[in-house]
Amino acid sequence: MRILFLTQWFQPEPFFKGLPFVKALQEKGHKVNVLTGFPNYPGGKVYSGYHVRLYQREALDGIIVHRIMLYPSHNRSAFHRIINYLSFSLSSFLLSPWLVKKPDVIYVYNLVTLGPTAFLLRLIFGSKVILDVQDLWPESVAASRMLVNKGLLNFLNIMCDWIYRRTDHLVVLSPGFKKNLIDRGVAPERIAVIYNWCDEASIRMEDTVSLDFIKPPAFTNKFVVLFAGAMGLVQGLDTLLDCAALCRESFPDIQFALIGGGVEKSRLQKRAKEMGLDNITFLPPRPMSMMGEVFALADALIVHLKDDALFLITIPSKTQAYLYAGKPIIMAMHGDAAELVRNSGAGILCEPENPRAMMEAIKNMYNMQELDRRKMGQYGREFYIRNLSFKEGVKKFEDIFLSCLE
Repeated sequence: MRILFLTQWFQPEPFFKGLPFVKALQEKGHKVNVLTGFPNYPGGKVYSGYHVRLYQREALDGIIVHRIMLYPSHNRSAFHRIINYLSFSLSSFLLSPWLVKKPDVIYVYNLVTLGPTAFLLRLIFGSKVILDVQDLWPESVAASRMLVNKGLLNFLNIMCDWIYRRTDHLVVLSPGFKKNLIDRGVAPERIAVIYNWCDEASIRMEDTVSLDFIKPPAFTNKFVVLFAGAMGLVQGLDTLLDCAALCRESFPDIQFALIGGGVEKSRLQKRAKEMGLDNITFLPPRPMSMMGEVFALADALIVHLKDDALFLITIPSKTQAYLYAGKPIIMAMHGDAAELVRNSGAGILCEPENPRAMMEAIKNMYNMQELDRRKMGQYGREFYIRNLSFKEGVKKFEDIFLSCLE
């Protein structure tokens, strides 16, 4: 089977459904080529060794990668983000027929803006189009405030419905996504739920961790609650700061740690300083290959998104990483993500955007026996291996590709 992987992002950008996924399909005997842009995510700056040009061909671990021009950007400017998406959509539409050989299957990662390119190639080559929906548009666009104009959002909604209904098969990351698309007119038999996996090879839990990257206050003899990942608008991390303020007097042994980057990080740091929160430590981003030791120093891992209807059906990618890490989880969300933690027995649930409810959940985990917390983490890891692992996901995708051809 010949597969075209059509995606705006690919390695060396940190995308888990990138090179490892392609290599796994190739190892199963399939021929996979990649059509992507020049690497610039998440900072919006083109990576060292690359320069934006009309076209560049390279080989990554034996995989042919076609790179085409785009406008690099990933900041808070809605205009720049829109131009970023549209530039790659346009260049892929114009250049792809001249660059790619006939594929049997076109796998489109996430962006509906790539629908026209995929449909053009389907018209030319008779290929099947499988769209992997990681963000529901226009809901996620509206929630992120990237686009607020109602007229443009209505136009985007019409365009998305048109693309979703005309794709040969859709893959979604949660049951809630599937229900949403059915309500939008997509036939249920053309939608498959495949939960995301995490970068398993990079998460190695170590007994001894290097704490040299941690700034005072030290984590020694503390109960560490760790948030790892992007600190953006949708994460709503002011709730975590307010929870830390509540915990400061009653639970001085609880230490919060936030590791990662994002558009909200500097503001959160400033607010934490103004609030005098010495029980919060902000840590710089770490490569995924070094996150295992960070998870190892935590006593609990926390997930939080704003209390928005869209997030009832969203599963933040950190959920899978937390489950695989085998640490107990504080899940401050409703919906499908909470169901994963509830079904696995991997943690404690609480309401989002509710600092007091978050404090109660953390207090309950803090008061548990160490053995019970270890069991929670073990349940989560076992659940992940059975249901969410990379191996299981690749097999499910291959089955869908083959079934579309049949």
